[in-house]
Amino acid sequence: MIHDTWRSTGRRLFGATRAFGQGLLAVALIAVAALAFLPSAHAAAPNTLEDQTFPGDARVAGTPLQLNGVGLRAAFIYKVYLAGLYLPTKAATGAEVLAQAGAKRVQMRMLMDGPSDEFAKAFTGGIAKRTPADQVAAMQDRIDAFDRTLRSVGNVKKGDIVNLDFAPAVGLTMTVNGKPFGTPVPGADLYAALLDIFVGDRPVDARMKAGMLGASS
Repeated sequence: MIHDTWRSTGRRLFGATRAFGQGLLAVALIAVAALAFLPSAHAAAPNTLEDQTFPGDARVAGTPLQLNGVGLRAAFIYKVYLAGLYLPTKAATGAEVLAQAGAKRVQMRMLMDGPSDEFAKAFTGGIAKRTPADQVAAMQDRIDAFDRTLRSVGNVKKGDIVNLDFAPAVGLTMTVNGKPFGTPVPGADLYAALLDIFVGDRPVDARMKAGMLGASS
């Protein structure tokens, strides 16, 4: 009889333990499911400007990036393009942008038609204007390669999406509407010189810089 009692008690304890374990598992599964619907702490919100929506995140060479901000490049009365800056982590100043290592992206969305020769002059000329002469001399072959890539596009049109990406393993690459142009141009120094045009101490457009650094539109 004692043996039967112990066996009965053991069954009850085993059943209670199993029920308790199943209850904990159910709670854990519910918690995991709930977390799946929460936004990531690192996710950035999309940004819409001039009826163009920039996604909150991007990926360059397998590296996840987040949208830092979007700015408008204007010249006189003309709206030329929008520029979105994607970085590994948020930055509020140009110095913070330039100090970040790793992959980056500048995405331009054209708001008017124009010859790519003008963009080549603006970018390669802008690098030469803002970079010390000895550094320009050291990068000249790569600046020339970037210039050829820009000019190879031909005319850019309103609505075109131009990505200027940097990946440490390959360097600067350019795509227009997803189509690659030219060959990668190596060097973090060259991409930093390019970024200096947008968010450096002497930006080509102060309001565009403010937008790319996260100021409200």
